[in-house]
Amino acid sequence: MKKIYFISGVDTGIGKTIATGLMAGALMKRGTDAITVKMVQTGNEGFSEDIETHRSLMNGVRFPEDDKGLTAPQIFKFPSSPFLAASLEGRKVDLDKISCAVESCAKNHSVTLVESAGGLDVPLTEDILTADFVAARNWPLILVTCGRLGAINHALLSLDAAKMRGIPLAGIVHNSHFSPDRHLDDDAIAAIRRHLAKLGYPPAIVRIPSIQLDALPDIDFSEIFS
Repeated sequence: MKKIYFISGVDTGIGKTIATGLMAGALMKRGTDAITVKMVQTGNEGFSEDIETHRSLMNGVRFPEDDKGLTAPQIFKFPSSPFLAASLEGRKVDLDKISCAVESCAKNHSVTLVESAGGLDVPLTEDILTADFVAARNWPLILVTCGRLGAINHALLSLDAAKMRGIPLAGIVHNSHFSPDRHLDDDAIAAIRRHLAKLGYPPAIVRIPSIQLDALPDIDFSEIFS
């Protein structure tokens, strides 16, 4: 069955691009035909640096969809929320174009991983938040968390926002690479696990260790994708 998953993060710069690429690479290594899409790329012109990162983590694979612009359907120059970046160019985020691009990728691949621009409550348009867009399409969420200060609050708020809108949760990818202390990291995972149980979400949590890009770990994400 072809599946679309939505990857969001609890904050900026916690590694959701790395997590997305690692997941796609792990799926491909285990025989699953996976592709990634950057829903909206800001801070770039004419290309998506996040898609480039995904591909490098997927052993440099390229897809016809990359050349057609389907894996980065909306690109804006200013590094900000999609709404502001589009507004500064006198444009609007084309939600229909994003949906069509994702569906086109999903027709040709078993798993499509759609990386968000920012967190769940980042505005795409004046009236529509990212969470609203995802909820309307019923894409299962994979939430990227970490153990730095403030991350527990952001993680629980993100889970509450998803639950309030009825967004299904596939699981948590906890990025220990950006966690400054093991005690903070373990405490964050424990708090997230308790909140998952409280909300009735599945307890799937996969941990990304500290990594080196020239020696990537082989991480088993099957708990999330099963």
